[in-house]
Amino acid sequence: MNIPDWIGQALSDAAYFVTYHLTVAVTPFLQRDSFLYWPFIISTVAIAAFAWRMGFGTPVDSPGRSWREFFAHYFGRRLWWHRSARADYVLYVANAVLLPLIFGYVLFGETRVVELIDTVLERPQAPDAAGRTEAGLPARLLFTAVFFVAYDFGRFVAHCLLHEIPLLWEFHKVHHSAEVLTPMTTFRAHPVDLLVMAWVPAITTGAATWLFHEATQGAITFYTFLGLHAIIWVANLIGNLRHSPVWLSYGPRWGRWLISPAHHQLHHSCEPRHFGCNRGFELAVWDRIYGTLYVPPVRPESFRMGLGDATDGQWNNLARLYLWPVAGAWRVVMRRSSSRESTRADKGGQGQGREP
Repeated sequence: MNIPDWIGQALSDAAYFVTYHLTVAVTPFLQRDSFLYWPFIISTVAIAAFAWRMGFGTPVDSPGRSWREFFAHYFGRRLWWHRSARADYVLYVANAVLLPLIFGYVLFGETRVVELIDTVLERPQAPDAAGRTEAGLPARLLFTAVFFVAYDFGRFVAHCLLHEIPLLWEFHKVHHSAEVLTPMTTFRAHPVDLLVMAWVPAITTGAATWLFHEATQGAITFYTFLGLHAIIWVANLIGNLRHSPVWLSYGPRWGRWLISPAHHQLHHSCEPRHFGCNRGFELAVWDRIYGTLYVPPVRPESFRMGLGDATDGQWNNLARLYLWPVAGAWRVVMRRSSSRESTRADKGGQGQGREP
């Protein structure tokens, strides 16, 4: 039986799509925009080794501990083969294929936002960068810094939305259901969660880019290093430690300005004193303004990770990681619908009981 040409082409395209995205997924150490890019992996191990040698992350100073203990503590089977960690790996691969397949058409960056603003304001589309005069050095330096601040602020806002809006919190639960932290926990997120975390920073950085285009009337780009925003590249050198057992705090002074790995580890705590704290990524000022900053001590606190409810330990299944948030979101919608109907019924009853 001959297969029609269009079916054969569709199968070929599907095979290429899956093969391409799986290849990208299994070679993150070669992807410059991945937290697992090889310079970031090296820096993570180096900082972890330094912290271990200096005795950081322990209740008392204990320099000189053996390297065998170091590898057992940070690279042992108990951590990397924990049921929660195994679920991270499966979700990482699944998202690598499903996210671009299902949501690829709604993903956008700051360039699309700039174009949208021009369209709404009925401004003529700016010419290509090749046809514009390059902005000067001071403007580029300022744009590099402002873009970073806008990006960090956008991620903070997105993170707050995921925590504050009950509907979105159902999807963010996937990330907070982690029982152990490894760099792969960064990717433990529902596709809806990932979309929110992509959309909001795109809006804030797009607005910043549009303002600079208007102010300079020329082509402007931020400084890059190895293909990534220079400041973000530096921040990523320590980024993997946020999701790790390596306790590294900046102390009470710098901890009020910068988010350390310990800040984010406390964010994963299910202890009441830590609920909703430290939602920022690089700058602690947003949490200070919003009232969610919890500055970690130099020595580690004792706390439990997870959601802190009866579901802890039950999320480590791919179907549950994808479907439980959908079911939870549906329950939120139905509760709101029932609440509105009850409110209307109460108002109707009050109206009928009034004197004419």
